[in-house]
Amino acid sequence: MMSKPSFSPYNPVMRILLTGGSGDLGTLLSADLLARAYEVASIDMAEPRIPVPHFVKGSIIDRAAVKRAMAGVDVAVHIAAWHGIHDVEKTKTPDDFHDLNVTGTFNMLEAAAVAGVRNFVFISSTSVSDPYSVYGSSKIIGEEMCRAYAHRHNMRIIILRPRAFIPSWNRQVYKTWNDWAAWFMRGAVHIDDVKQAVTKSILRLAENKPVPDVPAILAVDGAYEYRADDLANWDENGAGSTFRKYYAEHEQRAAAAGLDIARKPRVLDITAARALIGYAPQYSLKTLLQELQRYGQDGPPAPFAKNT
Repeated sequence: MMSKPSFSPYNPVMRILLTGGSGDLGTLLSADLLARAYEVASIDMAEPRIPVPHFVKGSIIDRAAVKRAMAGVDVAVHIAAWHGIHDVEKTKTPDDFHDLNVTGTFNMLEAAAVAGVRNFVFISSTSVSDPYSVYGSSKIIGEEMCRAYAHRHNMRIIILRPRAFIPSWNRQVYKTWNDWAAWFMRGAVHIDDVKQAVTKSILRLAENKPVPDVPAILAVDGAYEYRADDLANWDENGAGSTFRKYYAEHEQRAAAAGLDIARKPRVLDITAARALIGYAPQYSLKTLLQELQRYGQDGPPAPFAKNT
């Protein structure tokens, strides 16, 4: 007998579709959703790293593949995209970005509308703040398409805008854990917190709770020990003084790892995400420093045997 989902009164088992389901975030979500007794469907060019009940090997550029993946779905979560790193390092062309991020998003929304799938989560990016970049502009177009489909087809859509969340174990981007930690200290969000935001968005839609008619846009940032007055008066007592106020015991360890304790983080307003989906980030600079203390400069082990 199948166990009931842990989050709510009993609902019939629902199917959640993940685009890019074999990537880092998709794999974490698959494990989380399966543990909650959801059926997981995935579409990706790569094989899934954990078994999922429904897998379509293919690209979201392929409309026939998207149609197959959308069959029987209750909530679609659109993750697949070329990211800012591909723009910065010029590993993908503007044509590539348009094909996957723009046409692929259109294919997902249109297939959902045709199949009668009203619940949709779109993973956008804080890079929309750079509207003339190749990546940022592709996400702006994606958000606008979400608004159009919500209006035309009465779809229930939540748009998440996480800041960069490539995980520390992805060695194709970060050669060492220290490289990742230096990036995180500038102000970032951990992939586990992005997973939380996506899962809570799914729960909101799956339980048919109210969402705005015009899709909500929810910034997704990490947790911070620093307070507003700390940020407003950053290092007023000298370089590194704000860091020492909270993490003095970790200063020598952070310095040995080459981390810049004087760098001021950029903190985003996550009020809307807290209010609508109950988002509560858990990973902060304190968590990072505790991992450094526990694991050293190698950082914590990857949760999966194989990286994307």
